[in-house]
Amino acid sequence: QLQLVESGGGLVQPGGSLRLSCAPSLDGYAMYWFRQAPGKAREGVSCITADGAGANYVASVSGRFTISRNNAQKTVFLQMGSLKPEDTGVYYCARGHMYYCSAYAVRSISSWGQGTQVTVSS
Repeated sequence: QLQLVESGGGLVQPGGSLRLSCAPSLDGYAMYWFRQAPGKAREGVSCITADGAGANYVASVSGRFTISRNNAQKTVFLQMGSLKPEDTGVYYCARGHMYYCSAYAVRSISSWGQGTQVTVSS
């Protein structure tokens, strides 16, 4: 399997926006974004189904983040808006085992990216 590669992280002020990208996605499988803040456990952020028709979000980012995918380009995106300092962390892209999203857990994941740092600070 090809290694997942994230891009688009960086430093942004509170209230700002960033767009993360991840490639290559795999046809027929859900894709996830997780994040890990310093000193905290990795947590699931969002998931999108293989066909892009369905998505879900953790409550803390709902209404601020949007996940999408372009299957022709084999790329998944996470558009992040109204960013808060508590959104700071390393963001990981991950490929699921199934067509549909399942639990935000390691058992749901077949492959991880190396992560990209997002820092929200003034």
